[in-house]
Amino acid sequence: MNDGHHAPRDLPVRERAFRTSSGRHRRPVPAQLPPEAPALVLASPGPAGDAPAAIKTIVSVDHPQLDVRLIHLGEHKTSLGDTLKDCAAERPPGSAAAIVVPLVTGPHPHAYRAIREAVADSGADVAIADPLGPHPLLAEALHVKLAESGLARADRMRLFNIATPVDGIIVGTVGGQEAVRAADATVVLLAARLTLPVVAASLDASPGVGDAAQRLRNIGASRLALAPFLIGPEIDPGRISAAAESVGAGCADPLGAHSAVAQLVALSYGSALTGVDPE
Repeated sequence: MNDGHHAPRDLPVRERAFRTSSGRHRRPVPAQLPPEAPALVLASPGPAGDAPAAIKTIVSVDHPQLDVRLIHLGEHKTSLGDTLKDCAAERPPGSAAAIVVPLVTGPHPHAYRAIREAVADSGADVAIADPLGPHPLLAEALHVKLAESGLARADRMRLFNIATPVDGIIVGTVGGQEAVRAADATVVLLAARLTLPVVAASLDASPGVGDAAQRLRNIGASRLALAPFLIGPEIDPGRISAAAESVGAGCADPLGAHSAVAQLVALSYGSALTGVDPE
C-alpha cells in the first residue's frame, strides 16, 4: 500500500525463462524480420473472449512483419502444443519456433504451468516471456479505466474533472499471493498518479478484496473502487463484480485490449527476440 507519504520503491528485477541479452530494457520489434523469425504466440488463460482477439488484431496491424497467433489455454489446452509444432515445422531446422507471450499482467501459476508443459511436449525451440507487468503503461491504463468508469478524476492533462469520487483503490489480481506481491510496483505507480491510497488484493485467493477494503477503511477511506489488474479472460467476470459488491466498491472494467497491453506484447516479443537470436 502507498498512502502518498512514502517514496515509490524500485521496480523488481525481471527474470526471463530464456537467454537474455545485455541491458535491462525491453526492445521494440524490428521493422524488418526474416521469414524464419519466431512466431509471436499469444497465450490467453481462460476461455475465448473479445479482448485477446482484439489484442491479436492490434498487434498484427501495428506489426505486419510478425507471424501472430492466438491460443486459449482454458478451452483447448492441447492446442498450444500443436501450434508450436506447426511453428517449428514452418521454420528451418535449428531455428527458434516461437516466442510465447502470456496475456497476463502478473504471475499466473496455472497459465505458466500449462505453457511449460505444452512447450516440453512440442519439443520445439520456444521462449516464454514474463508477465506484461509491472510497467508504468499498465498503471496508466488502470487510471484510464477508472476514469472511464467515473471512479477517478481524469488525467492531469485534462483538468476539467477535478472531483475525487473515491478515496481508496483496490487493485484486483489473479494468481494468489505471488501476484499480489508482484502488483506492489503497480500499486505504488497508481497511488502516485491518483494521490490516493491503493492496496492490492487477490480475486482468487488470500489476501482478498475484503482484506484490502478493511485496510483502506482503517486509514479512513470509505468510498472504494476496484480496479481489475487483468486483461479480461483470467477469471469469470461475475467474480469480479461480486467481489466489488461484497465491499460496497465501484468497479472499473478490466484492461482488455487497451493500447498499453498491445504495446507491451510487442515489447516483450522484441526483448525476447534478442535472447533467442543474439545480435
